[in-house]
Amino acid sequence: MKIASYNINGINGRLTNLLRWLEEAGPDVVCLQELKCTDQAFPENVLKEFGYNAIWQGQQSWNGVAILSKHEIKETRRGLDGDENDTHSRYIEAFINGVVIGCLYLPNGNPYPGPKFDYKLEWMRRLMAHTRKLSAFDLPVALVGDYNVMPTELDTYKPEKYRNNALFRKESRELFGLLLEQGWTDAIRTLYPDQRIYTFWDYLRDAYGRNAGLRLDHFLLNTQLKDKLVKGAVDADVRGWPHSSDHAPVWIELNV
Repeated sequence: MKIASYNINGINGRLTNLLRWLEEAGPDVVCLQELKCTDQAFPENVLKEFGYNAIWQGQQSWNGVAILSKHEIKETRRGLDGDENDTHSRYIEAFINGVVIGCLYLPNGNPYPGPKFDYKLEWMRRLMAHTRKLSAFDLPVALVGDYNVMPTELDTYKPEKYRNNALFRKESRELFGLLLEQGWTDAIRTLYPDQRIYTFWDYLRDAYGRNAGLRLDHFLLNTQLKDKLVKGAVDADVRGWPHSSDHAPVWIELNV
């Protein structure tokens, strides 16, 4: 089972790239972030023609998450508990082929300090409350998406530059660490324990050409799935396609 994550940064504006990658890579399941479109504008029919069922939670101009699957999708949740005033479309969850898959787009949190950073930390705490509930079920679970956190110094080309960036602040990294302590496994870091792996390259200053990247997109696997991990990689070349998202697709394969 090949599961991918792709922050598409505007699905309708980059639909051609998405379809090209789907055809070349052939993932079974794809978690998309930053749809930047309303529910009504989501390209369901086009994706269906490509063989993918879909569930999504859109939002005008910002955020938005979706799960695409070659298998049947049974939606189990959208949004997180804990803040009835939170209107951001950042979490959607489904049961697919015997696996619970949560697709998330964690808040960026910049600038630090400030209310956006406070919202990021609170959202992470709400996520952790939900993951504790997921851990109580005897089911395989994968939490997939753009976490907007660089957990280690290997996850950024220049750690010293990001010390006061919300993506690398110690508070963000500490909460990510506490999430792992619940029993979750960082799949890509497990596969590449000592390598600099990037999933995001800024549009500015030829970041992609210089390989000045960040690892923001992660797969967290629970105890029922961690031993099923076979391989994984970043399709970094997609970032170099014309009119590309600033993220590249990332994928893992599970023996399920």
